Amino acid sequence: MSGVPAPGAAGDQLTVGVLALQGDFEAHSAVLVRLGALVREVRVPDDLDGLDGIVIPGGESTTITLGIEREQLGDPLRAFHASGKPIFGTCAGLIMLDRDHLAIADIRAERNAFGRQVRSFEAEVDLGLDGGPIEAVFIRAPWIAEHGPGVEVLAEIEGHAVAARDGSVLVVAFHPELGDDDRVHALFLQSVRDARLAAT
Repeated sequence: MSGVPAPGAAGDQLTVGVLALQGDFEAHSAVLVRLGALVREVRVPDDLDGLDGIVIPGGESTTITLGIEREQLGDPLRAFHASGKPIFGTCAGLIMLDRDHLAIADIRAERNAFGRQVRSFEAEVDLGLDGGPIEAVFIRAPWIAEHGPGVEVLAEIEGHAVAARDGSVLVVAFHPELGDDDRVHALFLQSVRDARLAAT
């Protein structure tokens, strides 16, 4: 998939991967294309080559874990992070990045923290973005139960952290790819753009 050049990218498009083992990866791809990025679906380690950043989408964390193990993507994803390239995890993606899974972000996720499917809900979440809070969709959502001192909590609901940044890693417990508000993806793409500029 491709889109128009991202604003402020001096005509050079960002190339962003979306982990496509399971989950709502196509919805993320659509948002990223709408914002001007080139998108590549990532299923095997070679798909990471040449990417500027990657999204790990929501879905079923156990199934995604098995897919990562089957395709031997764990170490390549950790190496991708070690290179300083940004990673964005949403819902199950937040879980995958925590200490108990890929150990890329210094957080521990509580799975299904808000309840099972019947407890899905929408709520206003204030991440400090221009334009005010976003209307966030939570589906069998986790929250961040613990985090290290270097983690910046960006938003909470009822005292529970639902969005955070750990260096080049951005995680949210909700599904920003659902709906028409692109600001969370735009925030991620800005970090991708900044990282690429810093590397040149």
